Amino acid sequence: MSLMQLLSDGLGEIGIGVSDQEQTRLMQYLDLIKKWNQIYNLTAVRDTETMMTRHLLDSLSVLPHIAGPSIVDIGSGAGLPGIPLALARSDWHVVLIESNRKKAAFLQQARIELQLENVEVIAERVEDFHPKANFNTVISRAFSDLTDFIQAAGHLCTEEGFGGRLAAMKGVYPHEELTQIPINFVLENIHSITVPGLKAERHLVMLRRA
Repeated sequence: MSLMQLLSDGLGEIGIGVSDQEQTRLMQYLDLIKKWNQIYNLTAVRDTETMMTRHLLDSLSVLPHIAGPSIVDIGSGAGLPGIPLALARSDWHVVLIESNRKKAAFLQQARIELQLENVEVIAERVEDFHPKANFNTVISRAFSDLTDFIQAAGHLCTEEGFGGRLAAMKGVYPHEELTQIPINFVLENIHSITVPGLKAERHLVMLRRA
């Protein structure tokens, strides 16, 4: 099976409608990661088919459960999940926060080469990022601990009126972490995520201000 067919089938399983042009750009994005990975070590995954499953489809699998049109990806690294989400939803504004200068340089290059006019790259620590605009969704798959995620990015989640949510991409169900959520945030929902081609647990933890 070709990589394009693998992508198309995966999108169908997730239930996302993506045009042929957008699918082509998703493939171009994978090619960019593979090219830059030789120098900048963006990801430990080297095989393109594995990248498709663990990175591209894993990122896109959360799309049915998050709200736009304004999202911010914390600790974006190689642009995951932010760039796949921006490619699939060109009407959304996606901000990528990455403090590592080399990775931020890759994100800028990807934004240019993929003509992502709906993407903004911020090369600084999330703790130092204080935007004027609000976000519908503050998402990350970079944090291993929910409390760390809340402490770092909780200020981006508005207190009232706007309905912003923190969305933490996790592997196995985070039983212990959920017992340690700071009192200023509450668990809203946990979605069990199925990633096409991936035989591993995935969960999306949705948090809001108390």
